[in-house]
Amino acid sequence: MSSPSKRREMDLMKLMMSDHEVQMVKDNMSEFNVKFNGPKDTPYEGGTWKVHVELPVNYPYKSPSIGFVNRMYHPNVDEMSGSVCLDVINQSWSPMFDLINVFEVFLPQLLTYPNPTDPLNGEAAALMIRDPEKYASKIKEYVQMYATDIRFEDEEEEEEEEEDDDKEDSGMDSNDNDDDDEPAGKMDED
Repeated sequence: MSSPSKRREMDLMKLMMSDHEVQMVKDNMSEFNVKFNGPKDTPYEGGTWKVHVELPVNYPYKSPSIGFVNRMYHPNVDEMSGSVCLDVINQSWSPMFDLINVFEVFLPQLLTYPNPTDPLNGEAAALMIRDPEKYASKIKEYVQMYATDIRFEDEEEEEEEEEDDDKEDSGMDSNDNDDDDEPAGKMDED
């Protein structure tokens, strides 16, 4: 049996080598963000979420802490904190599971088959039961508002650098604020 730290490294590497984009937090293997796409054939399809993951010291014997960073409308996800209510993660976790299971099985199943009888978001649960069409419409609204064009910070920094380079190349330096510039023309004084 391998040690928890070796298992943590192996699971993280498997996740990084999969189709999931992973961004480390604080340069340690215990905390990272994963870009997660909404499952096909659900109202979440087309949405992208940043999921924050923290691995406890005794992972895989203890479950990871999982939370959505950007807002999601779902009965089993707290809208403001992003906490997830999912039995397999919170109560029946087993060392047989790994991070790939979380992102390729558990979270997609949660979004595909919500459980309104055990809600973290009572409003979403009630709407799902009372008016499924309106519930699906509200999800799509949230996807448009909160789950499109999600990028990690280093991607945002790279884009800002590219924009700064473009401004410099075109002679539009954003730091060009000289107060002693001459006016473009003469003003008529009456």
